[in-house]
Amino acid sequence: MTRIPTQQRSIEKRNRIIEKGFELMCEQGYYNTDTAKIAKYAGVSTGIVYQYFNDKKEIFLEGIKNYSQSIMFPLIEILDKKKLDLNNIDTVIKDIIKKLIKSHNVSKKAHEEMMAMSHLDEDIGNILKQSEIDTTNKVIEIFSKNNITMDNAFEKVHIAINLMDNLCHEVVYHKHKNINYEIMIEITTNEIKNILKN
Repeated sequence: MTRIPTQQRSIEKRNRIIEKGFELMCEQGYYNTDTAKIAKYAGVSTGIVYQYFNDKKEIFLEGIKNYSQSIMFPLIEILDKKKLDLNNIDTVIKDIIKKLIKSHNVSKKAHEEMMAMSHLDEDIGNILKQSEIDTTNKVIEIFSKNNITMDNAFEKVHIAINLMDNLCHEVVYHKHKNINYEIMIEITTNEIKNILKN
């Protein structure tokens, strides 16, 4: 039986196992990593790992949740700090794109391993899908606080987030040499603004 820690020291130990385990699985590959390697990398015994997790998959799933939140945090943080107006949202969109590009750059290997695993494991795929839904709902909530309402808000915001995410993938992962990314950012910004306003 695994347990959820309540004492601060135990919570920190569990969090370290998640952080280090996820990092190791992304570096070496999910299938090339076992719980013994995770324990060693996290500086704990294998028995301690099994006190908190049934297997490495649970560690990977928790790591994905943390990763997804950290990737999308800049988007939420920027929107939450600004007084939003759809007529003048260009700067906000460009700020978000720049921050998202930066956060994607930090964790390239993690992203690649997660995407590969999401096609092989339904639970991993579902966590990523749920993260997208949660982010979309959070953005709509922020818009609502700024008295911004729109028809088909969920669909429009979801498309806008995916446009930004795909742009980040192009800039960070694909890096096509014949594409002017400044122009692409400008086009993406204008398209998102039009989607949200119409």
